[in-house]
Amino acid sequence: MRHFDLSPLYRSTVGFDRLFSLLDQGVGADAAPTYPPYNIERTGENDYRVTLAVAGFAREDLSIETRENTLTIKGAKEAQPETGVKREILHQGIAARAFERRFQLADHVVVTGASLANGLLHVDLVRQIPEAQKPRRIEIGGGAPAQTIDAKAA
Repeated sequence: MRHFDLSPLYRSTVGFDRLFSLLDQGVGADAAPTYPPYNIERTGENDYRVTLAVAGFAREDLSIETRENTLTIKGAKEAQPETGVKREILHQGIAARAFERRFQLADHVVVTGASLANGLLHVDLVRQIPEAQKPRRIEIGGGAPAQTIDAKAA
């Protein structure tokens, strides 16, 4: 694993702290959790979808939260109520352990909805660029014609 020293960049830049912290997190991504598996897809020019495989989790077992450009998805199964029937699990291949998955969102990306179907949790996102930051076309006015100044010979 390589370690990059970003301190020279911190000394010579202002306002890029978030970018550098993302780079630091990306370098340490080798130990990132792999459960539950997920997909990130682009569904339009400014539309995205994050899909997590959450088989065995019900709606009430899942929570989705956004805070400071971070999307956090948590899942925790409630304890099974005693039904009086004794169960012995011979093989448990369906993971039902608690999880917390975080995604860093770009500026102006917001969650527009979420749905759970067939064991897949879909979280829809859209980038909403404010009007002030959208490109504007500037018209060039006609103005007064250019004037020339004649130098008078004395």
